[in-house]
Amino acid sequence: MKDETGWFHRRGELAAGGWESVVDDGIAGWQHTGLRVGEVGDGESFALDGQGWERIVVPLAGSFTVEVAEQGDVSTIKLAGRASVFDGPTDVLYLSSASTATVRGRGRVAVASSPTVEIRPTRRIAAAETPVELRGAGSSSRQVHNFGTPQALDAVRLIVCEVITPAGNWSSYPPHKHDEHVSGHESRLEEIYYFESASADRSAQRSGDAFGLFSTYSSPAGDIEIDARVHTGDVALVPYGYHGPAVAAPGYDLYYLNVMAGPDPERKWLISDDPAHAWVRDSWTTQPMDPRLPFGADATPHDEGGPR
Repeated sequence: MKDETGWFHRRGELAAGGWESVVDDGIAGWQHTGLRVGEVGDGESFALDGQGWERIVVPLAGSFTVEVAEQGDVSTIKLAGRASVFDGPTDVLYLSSASTATVRGRGRVAVASSPTVEIRPTRRIAAAETPVELRGAGSSSRQVHNFGTPQALDAVRLIVCEVITPAGNWSSYPPHKHDEHVSGHESRLEEIYYFESASADRSAQRSGDAFGLFSTYSSPAGDIEIDARVHTGDVALVPYGYHGPAVAAPGYDLYYLNVMAGPDPERKWLISDDPAHAWVRDSWTTQPMDPRLPFGADATPHDEGGPR
């Protein structure tokens, strides 16, 4: 079921060109970010044609090779990948806006993008290089992989990270927004949420029923309302408004890939909590980190203050 403004899409509703989901400027009111998600089989490939987009290739499940053509040179880069999004970080590949590429392999892959004519170096970020961060505390504990944030990657506008929320926990909380430019306090960023969910007991074979919950609501920048039950492959678009929480239902872990970019001159992720709920952040100081974390990787508990 779509929300009234069309910002929430079930798996397959945005299918195009062999991709399961395509988010780009063909969606009315959408202009700064893009996302493609698809399945690659033996002997198959996805072409990332056209320059003028910086991209990050993110293996969701499986391993891939990416043939990159840039300024007359061709190279092949291997991404070791992972079994699933719940098995820790993965190698990812940042592609400059001067490149085109072909993705081959077997598994499920996402490609985040943002339009730009500026050029930053193409770069493979190994899983071992990915900053793994534990945020929040108690039932708001979650794990963040910051491979595409300003602290970890030299990009033009694109900001990308992924979040794993253990069963029963809340993330993207307190509700927050980034839809107006307030110097030093808030930046303007479109945001895409791509979701996956799985049984917390991987041996139980119940992942087909796995789900979480996601909410957005209006701010002075615009009217929006999403109150959705989310499953693997669903996509939520947040052009403005307060967003969160993303809730992992008891029994089911929740993953989401966040893709952000906006029109501000500086590449910064600055947010404003909903004043009605900002106090929740202070309560974390007296609560322990969820002992189920980290998922599949070593991590040092650290909180940058963000809501992911």
